[in-house]
Amino acid sequence: MRILIVFCHPYEESNAASLYECAKSTLAGRGHEIRAIDLYRDGFDPALGREEWLTYFNEPEKNVEALKSHVEALQWAEGLVLIYPTWMYGPPAMLKGWMERVLLPGVAFEVAPEEDSRIIGGLKNIRFFQVITTSGSPRWWLRLVRDPGRNMIMRALRILFHPTCRMRWLQLYDMDHASNEDRAEFLRKVERELSKV
Repeated sequence: MRILIVFCHPYEESNAASLYECAKSTLAGRGHEIRAIDLYRDGFDPALGREEWLTYFNEPEKNVEALKSHVEALQWAEGLVLIYPTWMYGPPAMLKGWMERVLLPGVAFEVAPEEDSRIIGGLKNIRFFQVITTSGSPRWWLRLVRDPGRNMIMRALRILFHPTCRMRWLQLYDMDHASNEDRAEFLRKVERELSKV
């Protein structure tokens, strides 16, 4: 399978970076073809600017051209893996900005054809989607506040992908109080899960 991994964390020695390295090595070890985007190390600009917005719907090819390598990687992939920490109940601004700038009309979706209807997904090539994340909050608290980040990623993005896309979520909760063994066990869990892909 062709798998695109998108990683988002500012610190190259973070726990998230360990998860990223684990994902790359595990998936490559299973014979998958891997492309990886490290948003911070690549210096990705997450801000959707004025000029992009002015051409967003009417001339989307201009925005596609500006982000050609990201769009091509997304269209090349059969699987998509996002690795990031959950901050303020969702993905970091850098990753949210990547989604806003790269999941473009004509690439990831087509605008709803009529009033009161939903968009039409354009990434039917994506048949496997995996999120690997951590959060400072415990599981019970995220459930209480309805887990907005997970809902946005797993429910709202699903329409973009192939109808039978396998959607998976792995999260280490209560990261602020996790021991070294908790982190090591989560790393082993990530390796086990990705070994099944």
